[in-house]
Amino acid sequence: MRPKIQTFEQLVKQNKQELMQDEKILNQIEKRLEKKQAKLVSAKQERLLNDNII
Repeated sequence: MRPKIQTFEQLVKQNKQELMQDEKILNQIEKRLEKKQAKLVSAKQERLLNDNII
């Protein structure tokens, strides 16, 4: 069975939907990375403070 032939407009619509989904996923990844980076910075600052106290 041959695949269904899509019109140009259908392909554009599908492409836009895929791009929106990709953008959503990338935003989620960016948020996770920002959280991890903030944790690392916080931990480093905490270590520096503790090292200076001793």
